[in-house]
Amino acid sequence: MTRRPYIVGNWKMHGTRAMLSEARAIDRAAQRHMKVEVAIAPPYTLIHPIHREAEQIAVGAQDCHHEDGGAHTGDISGAMVADAGASFVILGHSERRTGHGESDALVRAKAGAAFAAGLRVILCCGESAATRESGKAVAFIKRQLKASLPAADQLPADIADRLTIAYEPIWAIGTGTPATADDIAEMHGVIRALLIDLLGAEQGAEVRILYGGSVKPDNAAAIFAVSEVGGALVGGASLTADSFMGIALAASEPFDG
Repeated sequence: MTRRPYIVGNWKMHGTRAMLSEARAIDRAAQRHMKVEVAIAPPYTLIHPIHREAEQIAVGAQDCHHEDGGAHTGDISGAMVADAGASFVILGHSERRTGHGESDALVRAKAGAAFAAGLRVILCCGESAATRESGKAVAFIKRQLKASLPAADQLPADIADRLTIAYEPIWAIGTGTPATADDIAEMHGVIRALLIDLLGAEQGAEVRILYGGSVKPDNAAAIFAVSEVGGALVGGASLTADSFMGIALAASEPFDG
């Protein structure tokens, strides 16, 4: 089965109600680009307002707690974000792993809770500059991803539809310098092989693998031309409809190189 490219905007800690106009513009533009699946993950405060108005794009959360509820001041469960209108959640982003000390085990628990809440999961992985320079990037990504995925009995039967992997090399996020085509091809190939090993040939071959890390309209087409790149997880360039949909447009057209 051929899946549409998946273009996801991670708004991070940006956005007040004034940003609803950009979300509406993204939604209108997405209706003209049906070859691409478009989604945004705004701050928690905007999930419901955007979901209420969106006709085409999916709306998701940037994180969720690993428990269904309880005495967890300031945290939000998967069931809560689903109730607000989210259909997916981003988990294991490097900014959560680094800034909040999230371990692979915690990411794994969150993913299991998100699946149980009926959410789709975008599971992030990525190595630091030091890890890459040491020559251990491949081993690190395989270990991190395997340790972050829930156990087989916690995975939904339709895992290929519910799981997306986002490869985001930490050294490329927000730096303006994306990984090279060879870097991306190597890591996406490694991830694909691991998914097939963990999930079986049929399911593992269908899980989409996104690239994230300084994706912009002017480099997106070249990135999407790389083998096993099924879309992009976009940061700063997703905050305006013009730049974000420029990336989506690049995913819907052949790359002439």
